[in-house]
Formats: sequence, structure tokens, C-alpha cells
Amino acid sequence: MTTTLTMDVRPASSGAGPHWLRRALRHQPLGVAAVGYLILLVLAGLLAPALAPYDPQAQDLTTVLSGPSAAHWLGSDSLGRDVLSRLLYGIDPSLVNTVTALVVFLALGVPFGILAGYRGGWIDATISRIAELALGIPAIIIVLVVLAVFSSSPTAAMVALGVLGAPGLTRVTRGVTLVVREELFVTAARVAGVRPWRIMSGHVLRRTLGPVLVQASVFAGISLAFQAALAFLGVTSGGDRPSWGAMIGDASTVITTNPWLLVPPGLAIAFTVLAFGVLGDSIRDLTSGEPATVTRRTAKQARDPKPKLSIVDATSDALLNVRGLNVSAGAGTALVSDATFQVRAGETVALVGESGCGKTMTALAVLGLLPAAVRADGGEVIFDSTDLVAGGPKAYRAVRGSGIAYIAQDALGSLDPTHTIGSHLKEVIGCHDRLSARDTRARAVELLNQVNLTDTDRVLASYPHEISGGMAQRVNIALALAGRPRLVIADEPTTALDVTVQAEILRLLRELQEDTGMAILLITHDWGVVADIADRAVVMYAGEVVEQSDVDTLFRAPRFPYSAALLAADPNSAPEGARLPTLPGRVPPPGSWPSGCRFAARCAHVRDVCTAGEVPLIPVGAHAATRCVRVDDLVQEGALPQ
Repeated sequence: MTTTLTMDVRPASSGAGPHWLRRALRHQPLGVAAVGYLILLVLAGLLAPALAPYDPQAQDLTTVLSGPSAAHWLGSDSLGRDVLSRLLYGIDPSLVNTVTALVVFLALGVPFGILAGYRGGWIDATISRIAELALGIPAIIIVLVVLAVFSSSPTAAMVALGVLGAPGLTRVTRGVTLVVREELFVTAARVAGVRPWRIMSGHVLRRTLGPVLVQASVFAGISLAFQAALAFLGVTSGGDRPSWGAMIGDASTVITTNPWLLVPPGLAIAFTVLAFGVLGDSIRDLTSGEPATVTRRTAKQARDPKPKLSIVDATSDALLNVRGLNVSAGAGTALVSDATFQVRAGETVALVGESGCGKTMTALAVLGLLPAAVRADGGEVIFDSTDLVAGGPKAYRAVRGSGIAYIAQDALGSLDPTHTIGSHLKEVIGCHDRLSARDTRARAVELLNQVNLTDTDRVLASYPHEISGGMAQRVNIALALAGRPRLVIADEPTTALDVTVQAEILRLLRELQEDTGMAILLITHDWGVVADIADRAVVMYAGEVVEQSDVDTLFRAPRFPYSAALLAADPNSAPEGARLPTLPGRVPPPGSWPSGCRFAARCAHVRDVCTAGEVPLIPVGAHAATRCVRVDDLVQEGALPQ
């Protein structure tokens, strides 16, 4: 029976309601004042012909070097020209030149920074080296050369300044991108089959806007001051158009007789640069909560052609065959070794174990989404007769979303906070189906209905922070279903949810499996979830599979001491009031794994044979295997059930 979930969702417009200005004034009053000043400045420049009392070139030799008066509110210069009029007409070239430098600065710095940070490898190395070389070039010398070549053109000087400033922005953007690319919602987008350019332009770019806007505001102030300095030195030619820098240059020639002429253009430049700086500070304060740790991706991932052999072979009818999979980090520290299991079409397989045993790392290796500096360096991941490890990134991209989908543990973290739910769904749908805008929305509504979410109009218009955790997980399931996958990897999809919502999500997964025939690889440490939804279970310990069996057999007669200990410690199966048995010690960390059985140090039944050498998976029964060399002895001794 299908259950329908109806919950109250706040409208998506709540974050941008009629009180946004009041909130902005309360939290960033200086920033609002800076924006207001810049807007007024732009308007004054556009309306200069209407606002200026005189033509900026009109001379009145009877009022040369006069101070402020009723006829000339800000006085007149050495040729009797009205200072206020020249100040107003000087806004346009000053801001246009600033914008020119800023556009070049952003057009070069942002794309190259995102590309280097997201793609990594040789692309990152090449862009970073070029940026470092460019930062070592003296900017003033290059600008003076450009002015000499282009006949003192201020536009050419500003373009050169933008080019020379872009490498700094590239480095900042690259650093932010390195953080953003590790975010769960980026991983979710990659699994859904979203193309890299779309992720960079639609997700990464939005998350870099805060730091980029800060850098842009600072550079705008620098550009304005720089062009004023060039005009003051007389190395740029603005023709008949007045500029603030040229006005300061003219004033400097008569500073001993009329120092007032320095005040109007000097204050205009000072206030404008200050406004840009305050704007940058406000943006910085608004974005100061973003993460700041950076992880560097290794340039190349080595692959070991010699996976360890296992006695248990993969079945030919399996949708997913993982054989002898090895995952290592850094200089070769093993994280997963000889992982072997299968998932057949339409079944649910649970990957079980304590935290740190390698469950999630194995799942990420199956998806080809291992973290930076971690690599799959041996074994096979065969999906639908294709070895994804051997095929490399191209093979993984071909199956993500449409063949293999992913549901993350952190429901809200896997959704981009800058996109609405509708935007998420439309993006993923567009990766798999070429539909019109109307049909795309209809498909999004269909997916929401498929996961039992009603009031679809409000849900589609909502941002992730405006929905509950349970609804967010349903949205993630809808995103996973958008490509009609044959296998869904669910990484502890109910861990962060309350008990009632957990039951609803598990029931939903069962119903979807019955309706679509998809297989599920479930990552969990909860035996209750395993009993509720799984057909077979694969138990992992210290980076390797130690037992696999159908769920009924595993619960009734486990064939590895670790599995038996975990089941004995499950409070759901213990008698009421009984003291739960505990397992001494802890899982050995990667790099400290002992030879032989890795559970030996915690096992009450260990013998010398257990640590004599590496232990392969040993078949026990028709569809089960264990990594315990004493399994028959333990059954006879009664340590393991018959």
C-alpha cells in the first residue's frame, strides 16, 4: 500500500520577501550605504548633461581659480571651467574604465580558477604555474609599455591592468573551488550524470560568488585609483573628456595658490574607493561561514594490475560484480583490500560493518568518486558486463545516473542550497531526457509523486533549507530515479532521520524496488535496517569482506566471529533486561592491519593458524562465504550456531 506524505512547506520566496531591505539595513548598514552611494554615482554620471550647470569645456576667464560661489558651486579651475560640471562629466570615463578592467579581471580569473580547481591534474598544474609567473611581472612596467604602444589609450591600460590582476583572482577562485568540489551536492550531481561544465557553471560558480565578489570590489577600487594615478602623471590621453585623475593633475599645478581644486576630485575618488572597500567587507561578512579547508587532488591515479584472488567467484547473472577490489591512499596505505561481492538485478544487498571498516569507501570506488589522493589500484568493478575500473572516467560517466544512482546519508547536504528543488530536478532530468520546458516540469512532478510528495508546486519552488530532512531525502530519491537507474547505492539513507521517517523511507525504497525492478546496494551499520529491507548481507571488517550470505542465514547461523558478535550486541534481538555482550578493542586503522585474520586480536577463538597467512573468502554452503579458517571447528565447538 502506498503512503502519501503531506507536510507544510514554507514558500520559496520567504528568503526574499518585502522585508529584505530592513534586514539588510540591520545587519549590513554600511554595505547598503555603499551600494546606495554607487547607484547615485552611476545615475549622476548618466544624467550629467542634465545635471551639470555648464559645459565641461566652457571657459570663463573672468572667474579663473575662483572658490565656491553661487555661480560655481565648487569653484572654477585655472581656465575658468566649472569644477562641478567637470566632476559630473568625469564620472562616466572613470567608471567605464573601472568596469573595463573589472570585466577583464573577472572574465579571465573566474573561469580559469574554477577550471583549475575542479578538473585538477595537469590542467590545474598548468594554470597555476602560469598564474604564478604572471604574478611576478611588475604591473606598472607592462601598463606603461601598453600605453606607449597604444597611444596613451586609457582603455588599453585598463585592459592590461585586468589581465595582470586576473592571476590573483584565479588563485583565490581555485582555492574555493577545491573546497566546493568536495561538497556532497557536487558528488550527487556527478552521480546523477550532470556534465562537468554544467556543474562548474551551475553549482561551483554560485558557491564561489562570495569570495569572487569580495575580490571584485577590492579590484574595482584599485582600478579607479590606478587610472587616476595614470591621468595625474599625464601618461593617458582622454581627449576632451574630463576625468577625476586629470582634474587632480591640473589642481597639482596650482596647489600653492588654490589648494581647494584638489578637494572635489580627491574626495570623489576617496569616497568611491571607500564604497568599493566597504562593499567588499560586507560581502566578506555575509559569506564568512563558508568552509576554508582545502584538499589537493593527486595528478594521477596509479592502478595495480594484480588484484588478490578470491576463492568465491562472481556469478554470471549479477548486475554488479565487484572482484578483488583494492583501494589505497597516499603512498599506498590500503583502505580496502580484496573486496568481492555481487548484486543481482532486483535484489537488495546490505554492506554492513562498524564505522571505519571501508563500507563507504567501497561504495565510492564502485561509483568512481573516490576522494582526492585515494585511488582504486586493483580489482574489477563490472557493471552490466563493463569493467568500470579498466574503462576509467569515461566508463563511469556512461553509467552514472542512468545505470547507477546514489542516495547520500546527508539529505540536505547533497542538495545545493543556492538552487530550488525544481532546479535540481530539471537539471538532472535534462541530463537524461530531451524534453520541452513543460514536459520537464511534468516529469519533475511525476518524480515527486513517485516518492509520495504532494503539493508539488510548493516543493518545486522551495529551497533545501525550507523543507524537512525527511522531505529532502525523498527529493534525493527522486533525483536518483530521474535517470531510471538499474542500481541505486544508498549510503545510510536513514541515519540522520527520526525513527518514524526512517520507516517511511525504507517502505518507500521497497515500493520503488517493486515498481521499477531496480537493485539496491545499501550501506548501513543498523541490523534492523538489514532485517527490514535486505535480501543478502556483506559484512566488512578492517577494509575487507569477512562474510557474505543471505540475510536469513546470516541472522540464524553467522559464519564469522565478528558477525556473530555484532548480532549478539544488537539490542533489538537481546532478551529484555539482559546485559548486552561487548566486543573488546577496536577496528585497527589502515596501515596497522595485522597479517592473517584482521579480527584475530579481538577474537576469543584465535589460534596460530588464524595469523599464519592471508585468509581468502571460503565458500560455506551454496551462496555464502566466510574469511574464517576455523569455521568448521567453531561450529563443532558450539562457538557458532549450527
